[in-house]
Amino acid sequence: MEDMVNKLMTGMNQHFWAGKKVLVTGHTGFKGSWLALWLNMLGAEVAGYALEPLTLHDNFVLTGLDKIINHKIGDVRDYKLLQELFRAVNPEIVFHLAAQPLVRESYSAPKETYDINVGGTVNLLECCRQTDSVKVIVNVTTDKCYENREWAWGYRENDRLSGYDPYSSSKACSELVTDGYRKSFFNPKTFATHGKSIASTRAGNVFGGGDWQVDRIVPDCIRALELGEPIIVRSPHAVRPWQHVLEPLSGYLLLAQRMAENPGTYSEAWNFGPEESSFLPVGSLVDRIVKAWGEGRWEEHSKPGALHEANMLKLDISKAKSVLGWSPLWNIDKGIDETVSWYRQYPASDMHDLCCRQIIDYMNSRISL
Repeated sequence: MEDMVNKLMTGMNQHFWAGKKVLVTGHTGFKGSWLALWLNMLGAEVAGYALEPLTLHDNFVLTGLDKIINHKIGDVRDYKLLQELFRAVNPEIVFHLAAQPLVRESYSAPKETYDINVGGTVNLLECCRQTDSVKVIVNVTTDKCYENREWAWGYRENDRLSGYDPYSSSKACSELVTDGYRKSFFNPKTFATHGKSIASTRAGNVFGGGDWQVDRIVPDCIRALELGEPIIVRSPHAVRPWQHVLEPLSGYLLLAQRMAENPGTYSEAWNFGPEESSFLPVGSLVDRIVKAWGEGRWEEHSKPGALHEANMLKLDISKAKSVLGWSPLWNIDKGIDETVSWYRQYPASDMHDLCCRQIIDYMNSRISL
C-alpha cells in the first residue's frame, strides 16, 4: 500500500495536502467516504462528522475508515456538538457533504429535509465563521438546485436557483445561505479582514462502489442483480448527467487547493459534471450496467400521477474547464466498469486496497493528460 500511495503522490500536490487539517461532514456517506479516503491517502489529517453508516456494506465500513481518520458520529442539526468538534479539530479546510440526499424521501419528510439541508448548512457556516483556523469552505450541493426548465442544454452557475421538490428546493436554499455568508462575512473583497474563502459545488448524478441508498438507480440495479430479479425502472427516458464519484471529488480537491492559494478568485459556485456523451436516459444507463454485470434485465414500472421528478437535466462545465483547468476523465463505460468491479468484489476482497487502486487508476489517467 505504501508504494501505491507514493505513486499517487507523484500526481497530486503532496506539499499542499500533507498535514492539512481537513473536516468532512457526511464522511460515512457514499461521496464523503471516498473523499475522506482520498484525503487520507494524500497525507491530510482528516476528521469526519456524520450519522452512522447506512449499512454494513457501505464504502465507509468496508474500507475501515473509522480506524484511520478522526471519526465522530453526530448530526449537523446538533449545533452544540458541531461546535465542540470544531474546537477540538481546528480544521483549516472544510468540505460540507452531510445532507438528506434523496428527492423522493424529501416528499415524505420535508421538514427533516429542510432542517438538515438548510439548517445544517447554517450551523456548519456559523462554526466556520467562529473558528479562526478555517481558511477554505466547500459546500457540496447538487445539480438539482437549478430551476429546471427541461432545457436541452446544460445549466450554468449563473442560472436561476429553485426547486420543485423539497430536496431540490432545500439545496437551492443551501446555495442562497452560502451566498449570503459569502457576501456578509466571507466577502472576497475583504479577505484580509476575515481570512476565509467559501465556494459551492454542483455535481451531476454520481455513482460508484459502496453506495447502498434506496431510490438510487445504481444501488437498485445491484440489489436486483444480486438477487437475480428484474431491475425496476420508474423513468427510463429521464436524462441525467452521469459520472463516477471520483470525477467531482477531483474537482472539489482542486477547487479547495486553488481557493487556499488564491482566495479572492475562486470563492464562487462551480459545476462538476460529465462530457455530453454521458448525458444518458436512465434506461440506457441500466442497459450498460446489465452488460457490465454479464446478465440481468429490467422492467419499466412507470405510474401515472407519480411524484414529480425532472425529465431532462444537464450541466454546463465550461467554467470549471476554462478557469480551474479541470475536466472529466472517465467516460460512462469506464465509470460503470469500475463500479461493477467494486460490487462484484466487496463480499470477499480487501475493499480499502481496491478503493485505493481505483483512486490511483483515476489519478494516473489525469497524470497522463
